[in-house]
Amino acid sequence: MSDLESSQLKGDVMAADLKPATFPSVGDKKGGPITPNANNLEFILDIPMQVSVQLGTTRLLIRELLQLGQGSVVELEKLAGEPMEVMVNNKLVARGEVVVVNEKFGIRLTDVISPTERIQQLT
Repeated sequence: MSDLESSQLKGDVMAADLKPATFPSVGDKKGGPITPNANNLEFILDIPMQVSVQLGTTRLLIRELLQLGQGSVVELEKLAGEPMEVMVNNKLVARGEVVVVNEKFGIRLTDVISPTERIQQLT
């Protein structure tokens, strides 16, 4: 028997041995769906997240950027008094106002984005 016939025979046998994959249902030990609770979330509580507060944005030409120096003022699109945006991993989660706490800047949250709005941001 030639190598070609041998490989074709093995291919036929292997194809005949193939069966569809089956997987157990995803759920708790009783077979029900997994629902979020404190025990399920415990393992993610120590994951670090990047939190930033965005004062505003602007667009500059490279020429303008290179001309910036100490004392330069960059005008932002936001108006004075508008709420600052609190971002977690570059996703908006809240808005707030700037406060000073122990001589350090902080932000007091005035509006937390609803879970529905956060999901809409993902799409």
